[in-house]
Amino acid sequence: MKNVRIDSNYKINEAALNEFVEKFDARGEKFTNQNRNKLKIFDLNDFKVVIKSFKIPNLVNQLAYSFFRKSKARRSFEYAKKLLALGIKTPEPIGYFEYKQFGLFKKSYYLSKHFNYDFTIRALVDDDNYPNYDQILRAFTRFTFKLHENKINFLDHSPGNTLIKKTETGYEFYLVDLNRMNFEEMDFDARMNNFARLSPRGKMLSVMSSEYATLLDDKTEAQVKERMLYFSKQFSHKFKARERFKKKYFFWRKKRK
Repeated sequence: MKNVRIDSNYKINEAALNEFVEKFDARGEKFTNQNRNKLKIFDLNDFKVVIKSFKIPNLVNQLAYSFFRKSKARRSFEYAKKLLALGIKTPEPIGYFEYKQFGLFKKSYYLSKHFNYDFTIRALVDDDNYPNYDQILRAFTRFTFKLHENKINFLDHSPGNTLIKKTETGYEFYLVDLNRMNFEEMDFDARMNNFARLSPRGKMLSVMSSEYATLLDDKTEAQVKERMLYFSKQFSHKFKARERFKKKYFFWRKKRK
């Protein structure tokens, strides 16, 4: 059984989009590397479509996605629409496809318009001397503050999940990998914890805490930096422990190419 939702702006292309999904494994151009999911680019007339294929979930999640939870593809589409309504940029959502077999959820695909970006925050994580480092990072911090003010808790706020486009007036930021997101009030600790996945590097934390503090009325730069550092170290510790566990007990697994 198949469930399809195509944005009204792309209904005219539904037949072609359906063919892209049906022939996803055999066609399309591979786009970026992901261990769990696959991304491909397809040409559609005068623009390109990015299709993200989510892997088949385990049995428990097959049941959950069949009866209790929205699929990752559907959440990605609906969150993209909500972000755009709130004035937060993301590659234009096109639609999603969901497939069930014998009543159980199996595969899902999220489709969006391809966006030509210049770099991601990972460039700054890897290079302290990246051109306009301070300017970009302060603009990114203001963007993150805007997310928080709009009650957007982007749970995958990591170095590769914000695409950056340089413009004549500065920088524009576009969120991707949208399926893990909460729309909720965020207290101070929740906001600081939202920076934890970005980087434990001292220079980055210093710049981000300096800029974020200017946007708050009730916290000093020292207070902001202390909590950013605390959550960053906490995340780093948990990540390293998880990687050690996987290396010890799941050594037989091979990474997907």
